[in-house]
Amino acid sequence: MNPSGQLLLQRHLQIQQPSISPSRLRNLSNKHKTTLLLCPRNCSYSSSDVCSLGFPFPLDSVSPFASSRLLVIRRVSDKFSEAFEPAQSQTHVPEPTEILKEKEASFVNILKGANSVLPQVVLASTILALIYPPSFTWFTNRYYAPALGFLMFAVGVNSSEKDFLEAFKRPAPIFAGYVGQFFVKPLLGYIFGTISMTIFGLPTALGAGIMLASCVSGAQLSNYATFLTDPPMAPLSIVMTSLSTATAVFVTPILSFLLIGKRLPVDVKGMVSSILQIVVAPIAAGLLLNRFFPWICNAIRPFLPPLSVFVTALCVGAPLAINIESVMSPYGMSVLLLVVAFHLSAFIAGYVLTGLVFHNAPDVKALQRTLSYETGMQSSLLALALANKFFQDPLVGVPPAISVVIMSLMGFSLVMLWAKKKELAVR
Repeated sequence: MNPSGQLLLQRHLQIQQPSISPSRLRNLSNKHKTTLLLCPRNCSYSSSDVCSLGFPFPLDSVSPFASSRLLVIRRVSDKFSEAFEPAQSQTHVPEPTEILKEKEASFVNILKGANSVLPQVVLASTILALIYPPSFTWFTNRYYAPALGFLMFAVGVNSSEKDFLEAFKRPAPIFAGYVGQFFVKPLLGYIFGTISMTIFGLPTALGAGIMLASCVSGAQLSNYATFLTDPPMAPLSIVMTSLSTATAVFVTPILSFLLIGKRLPVDVKGMVSSILQIVVAPIAAGLLLNRFFPWICNAIRPFLPPLSVFVTALCVGAPLAINIESVMSPYGMSVLLLVVAFHLSAFIAGYVLTGLVFHNAPDVKALQRTLSYETGMQSSLLALALANKFFQDPLVGVPPAISVVIMSLMGFSLVMLWAKKKELAVR
């Protein structure tokens, strides 16, 4: 048996069967002119290396090995010898092209991982907007629609028909997510909007702002939050958000008219046109680009996370900076408390109701977390854009501006809480 094969044999022997004598196995291999390897049951080698999985000699002569998977190898290829040869791995000097590829891969990984700092960026943008508003005031209302369109385009680029086909195999959770988005959440928005006017005595425009924030579709941040907590559930979350976004063209104007149409005028036709331009068109463009020009998507996809983080930071900081006087006004704290209560109620409602409806599902906990994100997080930026465009009173935009920050902070706080809880459960 060649030295490399013997070394491989001994290493497998030490790892898998420390009680077997190396000399005994070596004698067997020399006797039958083969190389015997003891491997874990789930290991695999290429067909060119494996002669058979049986024994070319009587079973009673190898009874000590019956508890393991004995592979009879005619030859040990260079790739296995090199893998177990320490001298070669230590003396190997990487080529310049290999170093360049490693650096490129590291750079791409950094770009793709930019979303991991999103909670910190949201918090930093909030603090900076409160401390030094001029850092964000240049990002005026006219930039909201293009910024939101870019985020929707990023969602489309990172989606495909396959994601939808897989997720559509679970229509019941999809319907439950839709109910949470366009029934439970608007109902909570109406309750807290009414409370703001009747109990807190706030202006009607602020109550309308809370209701408007509850009528919009789900946020793409809920998809990212689901991915961080339960990666297998991410496609389902994408389908839920995409479905609510697509139908928001009709549902959001109707809900807005039903909830606040009697108090403030609502341009339903204009809102439908705006949602088509801000939401539907960018997502469709991203999906089509991913379908027909995948090489372009592969080239730009690593740059989308950092750009999305930057755009999100602007969209979070600018509303606070522009409306800083309203936020810091005597009723600003009241609106903040009401918005926090609204989102907290939505997160809890999504979690609890899902547990009651899908208590027999094998992945009920993951489903509860997913629907909690879907119910508690919505596209507050869209609500802010609609408020600034279709409502004359600027106070309508204050609750959506605060909602952008509260929704993100609460959502990613749950991400950290649930991820830590899952980690402890595994241990």
